[in-house]
Amino acid sequence: KSSAASDVYKRQKLGCNERLEFLGDAVLELISSDFLYAKFTQVPEGELTKKRASLVCEPSLAYCARQFGLPQYLLLGKGENMTGGRNRDSIVSDATEALLGAIYLDGGMEAAERHIMRFIPKNLEQRESLGFRDYKTALQEVIQKNPEEKVEYVLVSESGPDHAKAFQVEVCLNSNVIGVGTGRSKKAAEQMAAKEALRLMGYEK
Repeated sequence: KSSAASDVYKRQKLGCNERLEFLGDAVLELISSDFLYAKFTQVPEGELTKKRASLVCEPSLAYCARQFGLPQYLLLGKGENMTGGRNRDSIVSDATEALLGAIYLDGGMEAAERHIMRFIPKNLEQRESLGFRDYKTALQEVIQKNPEEKVEYVLVSESGPDHAKAFQVEVCLNSNVIGVGTGRSKKAAEQMAAKEALRLMGYEK
């Protein structure tokens, strides 16, 4: 984690996992897309997109990571560790993607797929009972009923130290703000903005 790299930089140059996270995110999307395409042969593209989004959302990735004890191995900055970063979905899910990127570099796509497939089928069966909800996809499904409408997420503020970041995002419909959300990551803030938009539109309690 970048906070850990900053804490120990003066004593020992230590890299963070953000580049691996970037790579792992792409690997995860490809493997999950391939899995869903093969499993749901009669499901249209929009529904496949919804299923994929639910598989790779923060709560889902964090849940999978906890199944094999990944959080205990995270190297965090002192402040982030003291404020519960090891249990924060945004941090744990990012680490999951970074690990996947490392597996891909070490063993290729086949090794990465073996790791992911340990969790995907089980995750699909348990998603509803775990209460995972992808508000961004749900909002997009509502908006796309009117093809001329365009949804955009805009980061309006970022505050706090590395171990306690707070992001605020607005979701806009044709440049008009329809929801605002905050979270410990941009992804989480976007989800909360979409949730508020759905609530204001009467689709969410």
